[in-house]
Amino acid sequence: MMRYGLSLPNGGVCGDARVLAELGCLAEAAGWDGVFVEDYIVHQSDGAVPTCDPWIALAAIAVGTKQIWLGTSVTPLSRRRPWKVAREAVALDQLSNGRFILGVGSGDAGEAGFSRVNEVRDARERAKMLDEALEIIVGLWSGEPFSYQGHYFQVQEMTFLPTSVQKPRIPILVGGGWPLKGPSLRAARYDGCCLYKQHEPGDSSDWIPDEVRELKAFMEAHRGEQPRNEPYEIKLGGRSRSADWEHDRALMKVLAEAGVTWWVEYVPAGSVEEMRESVMRGPLRIE
Repeated sequence: MMRYGLSLPNGGVCGDARVLAELGCLAEAAGWDGVFVEDYIVHQSDGAVPTCDPWIALAAIAVGTKQIWLGTSVTPLSRRRPWKVAREAVALDQLSNGRFILGVGSGDAGEAGFSRVNEVRDARERAKMLDEALEIIVGLWSGEPFSYQGHYFQVQEMTFLPTSVQKPRIPILVGGGWPLKGPSLRAARYDGCCLYKQHEPGDSSDWIPDEVRELKAFMEAHRGEQPRNEPYEIKLGGRSRSADWEHDRALMKVLAEAGVTWWVEYVPAGSVEEMRESVMRGPLRIE
C-alpha cells in the first residue's frame, strides 16, 4: 500500500514556524500520511528570504498531531554534528510517540548553509562525512556504550539514553541522485530512499515504472543485513500536483504497482491562503 506525503518548504511564508505548525496539523486533518520539511539555513539560498528551523517546526507539528508521520527531506548531515542530530531525532520521536523519520543527504554545496559559512563543499568529502555521521547516529541510538574514530568525527565512549520509541530505531531514508553509485549504495544500507532521478539538462520528466523496478531491484540486491525487519521504503515524487489530477493519479497507480511506497507532493511557498488550500484538498489516493 502506498502512503501519501506532503513536502513543505521552510522558507517564504513558511519562514514562520507557526505557519508550518498550522499546515502540519491541517495535513493530518486532510488525510495526508506524512509531512516532510525541507532543511535549509537560508531557503534555497535566495538572498534574504525568511527561513525557519525545520526541527523546531517539526516539534510543534509533533505536539499538535496524533497520527501523521513527520520527517526532514533532507537534512545535510555534513553540516551537522551527528551527536546533536541523534539527540534531536529521539526528542522528535518521543514528542510524536514514534512518528519521526530521519531523511538525510549530502546537501547542496551552493546553499548558503555551506557556501556562506565555510562548510565543506567538496562532494567527495561531504559524502564521507555523511557516511561517518550515519554510523555515529545509529551507534548512539543503540543505547549501548559507543565510541567512534573516524577521519571527520570522533566519539569517546558514551551511552545515549533514552532510546527511541520506535524499535529497533528511528527509520532513516537516504537521498541523492539515482543512479549515481555512491548515494544509491548508501541508501541500500538503511531503511529506505528518497532519491531523485538524475535528469539530462532541460528534462524534468517523472519516474516511470521500469525505472522504479530497476531501483527496487538494485536496493534488494545490495541491502545485505538490515537492522529492521520491514519492507524497504521507496519515497518518490517531490513535485507539485499537475493541473491534470487524473493523470497524476494514474501515474501514482503504476508507480505503486512497481514498488513505490511513498508518493510525496510538494507545496511551494506561496501565500498562506494558497498553501492552506493545497494542503486541505488532501492526497490523490488511488483505489
